[in-house]
Amino acid sequence: MTRIAIIGAGISGLSTAHAIQRQAAAAGIAVEIVLLEKKDRIGGKIWSLKENGFLCEWGPNGFLDNKPMTLELCDRLGIRDRLLRSSDNARKRFIYSEGVLHRLPENGPSFLKSSLISWPGKARLAGEILVPPRRGEGDESLADFARRRLGSEALDKLIAPMVAGIFAGDPETMSLKSCFPRINELEREYGGLIKAMVKLARKKKAEIREGKAVASAAGPGGILTSFRGGIQELTDGTAAALGGEVRTDAGVVGILPRKEGFELHLEDGGTLDADIVVSAAPAHALAAMTSETLPSLAEILNQIPYAPMNVVCFGYQRQKIARDLDGFGYLIPRKERKSILGTLWDSSIFPHRAPEGHVLLRSMMGGATNPGAIDLAEREVKARVMADLEEIMGIDVEPDFVRIFRHRQAIPQYTVGHGKRLLALDDCLGGTPGLFLTGNAFSGVGLNDCVNSSNQIAARVVAFVKENK
Repeated sequence: MTRIAIIGAGISGLSTAHAIQRQAAAAGIAVEIVLLEKKDRIGGKIWSLKENGFLCEWGPNGFLDNKPMTLELCDRLGIRDRLLRSSDNARKRFIYSEGVLHRLPENGPSFLKSSLISWPGKARLAGEILVPPRRGEGDESLADFARRRLGSEALDKLIAPMVAGIFAGDPETMSLKSCFPRINELEREYGGLIKAMVKLARKKKAEIREGKAVASAAGPGGILTSFRGGIQELTDGTAAALGGEVRTDAGVVGILPRKEGFELHLEDGGTLDADIVVSAAPAHALAAMTSETLPSLAEILNQIPYAPMNVVCFGYQRQKIARDLDGFGYLIPRKERKSILGTLWDSSIFPHRAPEGHVLLRSMMGGATNPGAIDLAEREVKARVMADLEEIMGIDVEPDFVRIFRHRQAIPQYTVGHGKRLLALDDCLGGTPGLFLTGNAFSGVGLNDCVNSSNQIAARVVAFVKENK
């Protein structure tokens, strides 16, 4: 029997273990899976904390339903009936600019009416259709792409806040190809974004007329989806379905490749032999495990930076907040010089996130553009968030409930050159057969990306077992 050690019991490690079990069984291959987790709990950055009637997400709060990967996993786990789609009002998203919360326009007429972008800025955006496509294969930062195709105002008020909301990143350093590969493809295939939108819309209408497609109300980004008890139900459900061994408080400090298989050195001084190792650990953690035995691999992994983040949950009595909370929340352009990146109106997005008569707001502070925020004292974090909420939302009262979660290495940053680093990692792994990497440090930071990567790695692992039987 082939023993497979999986390092890290976040969603990537858990879904990889589940996918390997399923695919190996379908292929008639016997495997033993041992899942090793450094912490005393499973889930990684997924953790739904329930306290005083509030449900606070320590990390991500859901996934988008426009891709099938996570939905298919839920089907296999038998937990799809517990899925909870976000409120329809969550489509209303805002940008705070020049003292005003502007609703993000959802179509052409609303874009023209919006005061978020000035008329010169709108004209520059419309002029995108005249911008020639970029030639060459070199990488480009998100900021350079946005300035080139959309203009500086669109970069500051639309693109940069979006990058902060998804990656907690700095568009000046983030890679277009790695962060938004589809946008890069659209420019190369159609010559521009407006041209692509027009042609794709015509294609979709033709397919609907021919009965090859149906109209969808979900929109291009899909609908944010979670569970009644929080997104932790996904990792708990995956762990419950595993037949293999899951060990918590089992940190790996070293990976030693041998002539056949690997020897894992554990924090408690023990060792574990494995035929195959799949790392679902963060890039920096795997670098520490391989610094002595696979230094070339560790060197590349250490080139993937992480942005820090404070997640700040405030609960209030609803009657103490005068403004409407009918929406998803807002993001803040960096030029506004606020302490936070934005605030989600969590209890408006999903029901039962706050006790009756209360609301829950979740603010993000830090990121690649404000890394020092991670070291602020708790009282200072609270004071700065309160000051921003007072100015932006008019909330001038103390919160009734406060929880602050700190992530020193929250989200991996796909900086310019990330694609080349992935190719270099593949080269290194070619010299260490039986070692596989998955997780959000490589090919997507969202839950759908992690589950999709897990399925792909599982297929490669099962193929490797077949070839070496």
